[in-house]
Amino acid sequence: MSERPIFTYQTRPVLDAAQVLALDAYAELYGCAERSLFAAMQAGGAVNDLKREFLPEFDITARQFNAMRIGLEGKIDSIKERRPELIAETGKRIRKAAKVVAKLEKNAPGSNKLHQKKRRLTALQDRLVALKSDQETGIVRLCFGSKKLFHAQFDLQANGYADHDEWKADWQRERSSQFFVLGSQDETAGCQGCQATLAQDGTLNLQLRLPNAMTTSGKYLNITGIRFAYGHEQIIAALGTSQRIHTQTKDGKPSVKRIGTALSYRFVRDDKGWRIFVSVEARPVKQVSRQELGAIGVDVNADHLAVSEMDRFGNLIGARRIDLVTYGKTQDQAKALIGDAAVALAAQAQAAGKPIVLETLNFQKKKAELETTNPKQARMISSFACNKIASSIKAAAFRAGIEVIEVNPAYTSVIGAVNFAQAKGISVHQGAAYAIARRGLGLSERPTVREAVVPTRNGGHVTFALPARNRAKHVWSFWSKVRTSLKAAHVAHFRCGAHKTAPPPLPLASPGVCPIWNSTARSRGANRSQNCSGNVWPDVPF
Repeated sequence: MSERPIFTYQTRPVLDAAQVLALDAYAELYGCAERSLFAAMQAGGAVNDLKREFLPEFDITARQFNAMRIGLEGKIDSIKERRPELIAETGKRIRKAAKVVAKLEKNAPGSNKLHQKKRRLTALQDRLVALKSDQETGIVRLCFGSKKLFHAQFDLQANGYADHDEWKADWQRERSSQFFVLGSQDETAGCQGCQATLAQDGTLNLQLRLPNAMTTSGKYLNITGIRFAYGHEQIIAALGTSQRIHTQTKDGKPSVKRIGTALSYRFVRDDKGWRIFVSVEARPVKQVSRQELGAIGVDVNADHLAVSEMDRFGNLIGARRIDLVTYGKTQDQAKALIGDAAVALAAQAQAAGKPIVLETLNFQKKKAELETTNPKQARMISSFACNKIASSIKAAAFRAGIEVIEVNPAYTSVIGAVNFAQAKGISVHQGAAYAIARRGLGLSERPTVREAVVPTRNGGHVTFALPARNRAKHVWSFWSKVRTSLKAAHVAHFRCGAHKTAPPPLPLASPGVCPIWNSTARSRGANRSQNCSGNVWPDVPF
């Protein structure tokens, strides 16, 4: 199976009234059949038996049934794959919420906050019971039309509905707002149900095969003059790979086989009309990055990307911050922001010819600690699309011919804060990105200082002595102890009120080069006595 990613491009075609009605009817029939097929599959029906039953019942083709089945199986598999993670995450949240409730019962009995936290704990416990029950029985719960719209019927006025009939019309329309057309590499133009052809003016013409139940006015719906703002050339190139090959069967009889690139189509209706999505396997791209030149490390945070670039010797040569605040944005706005950040990062890596190093992140633990997080940070983490950011960076890097290296995220933040933040004059997040880049190339992670000086958000710093290192053990065992000491130092810094002090002013002669205040901590060697001539003192490499 090819390891190349699948890219999806979209466009909004210009349709007349008849074409819109035809697509609406197709979506309504597809939605009804899809919901019936889901119920039959959950009841334990065999796929082959269901196929023989559904073809005459809904008067659809075998290829249309296969598209429906594959789309449903993908939704079901995603729910089953995600459910164990939800069970583990909910269990962590329950343990954290129970600690919060116990603390409030001791310090604030009878308070409204305690009441709300108890309600939250009960809701989490009920959710865990339901998830475990579904896991044991194999039940998959899938709401066609979205849960949000379904629950809107219970508070019509707050959701902008005059009566239940108005809500029901929206509900039925939403449940029949899209359909999928499956492609295959051994079919003409990569798809039997929707075939694209290139027009003389460079646009595409689509010939959509309608279900048999709609063929009273013809089998096909023709949509002309389609152009994709992005990916138009890639789609045309995929269409050009379709060709017929003359072969022979085992009996020696002549046979014709078609090979090419599969193109799958999805038609989606929104408030503005119909959109067409085309999914196609990416064309191979020549790799331009080389590990011999160095690497670019990326530390993904809830509101920005910290980027650090190093040379082939592991020396830091640059660091920057790419703002990426998705909280308060719509899904399309967040998608656009993430795409712009990924493209900017890929452009930097392409210009430098270096691979990008990412962490394999899992935010389950952070999301489980939302009970004790301040509301602003909790909302930001909850809206954080970690997987979307990683996939966007990988897609942009693939297009640019950049290799992406994924590493274990263990202790990279601690290593960056202790080893590099103060010594290199960068933020702790950029230090973590630097540590990620070094890990991607397999460079040393041993401590470089005996006393840690870690910058804080208000421009100050915390200082603590590093524990003794046992060289017989892995270096991560040392950084585990350092992380404990660092947490204790931050807690002491917070309890003494030092985090509320005003940050020191930025020096006018040398403005800061990092997105944090200049630390008041002095660099190593600052207290050394000057034992050499003044004209050579600036060249001493401290």
